[in-house]
Amino acid sequence: MGLTYKDSGVDIRSGEMFVDLIRRKLKKEEAGNIGGFGGTYDLGPLNISHPVLVASTDGVGTKLAVAREAGRYGTIGIDLVAMCVNDVVCTGAKPIFFLDYIATSRLDLDEAGSVMDGIVEGCRMAGCVLLGGETAEMPGIYKDGDYELAGFACGISEKNRLIDTGSIIAGDVLVGIRSSGIHSNGMSLARKALFEKGGYDLQSSPAVLGRSIARELLEPTRIYVDVTLETIEQVAVHGVAHITGGGLYDNLKRLLPDGLDINIRWDVLSPQPVFGLIQAAGEIDDEEMRNTFNLGVGLVFIVPEKAAPQALQTLKTLGEAPLMLGNVVPRR
Repeated sequence: MGLTYKDSGVDIRSGEMFVDLIRRKLKKEEAGNIGGFGGTYDLGPLNISHPVLVASTDGVGTKLAVAREAGRYGTIGIDLVAMCVNDVVCTGAKPIFFLDYIATSRLDLDEAGSVMDGIVEGCRMAGCVLLGGETAEMPGIYKDGDYELAGFACGISEKNRLIDTGSIIAGDVLVGIRSSGIHSNGMSLARKALFEKGGYDLQSSPAVLGRSIARELLEPTRIYVDVTLETIEQVAVHGVAHITGGGLYDNLKRLLPDGLDINIRWDVLSPQPVFGLIQAAGEIDDEEMRNTFNLGVGLVFIVPEKAAPQALQTLKTLGEAPLMLGNVVPRR
């Protein structure tokens, strides 16, 4: 017999089985046209007079390597959804659908199924539909056991309800809410510090953490959709920043009009113990930590000074422990 596609390392039947597996994981109202050539989403029921779509794409970086080494894929899909929908909601838009891309050398249905469990759960947490996706077996591009994940989220808003960062002025206040830990950023530095310099491994359970390093690093990224939409409904908000790679300062300054800068009160932060462990293991200076990690703050609202008390109270009512992180100042 001549060569088959399976002989080259690609098993079409596995892909078909994976699509069926995804369908079984979803309720009817949660799924788009899974397995079709394109997903459809009806905007009519949203009753928006001047709709604006907001889109974002992201991945989970080398957090995927931690999941692979630990053999724990059940929550990495939550991170994937979170990294996309948290960016979308920073504009004031509500995420409405999500698509995923999974590439690997050989599709393992158990591992890929666990990844999909997290994606499905993340979509439920974000209140959006899993509209579709792509799964690709690419032997020769990826080694056995390698995975690549990418996510794509789309949100919608009335044009006049989008957050106008051009309204940010000197004197505005920074109000932050907690991360769940390291999230999905700075993982390459964390791994190098902990495993290469610190001598730890994934099974190590430092007393300061109270659990294994694997569990700590794989703690899912928080999804901030509900708390953000509720806050901007009740409070005058000039800007929202999702704190990802680059830390607090770099992510906040992206929002600023010309002539403005950010003053951060670093002393009010209370980072989770994992950050101190990483810093000590890698002998990392404070500035590098601040430029790499969220340091315990996953999302920041920029609000007018007079609206700060209302923002704090609203967030406390929503179950958050907000922090007054500083303010917007003229650029010197």
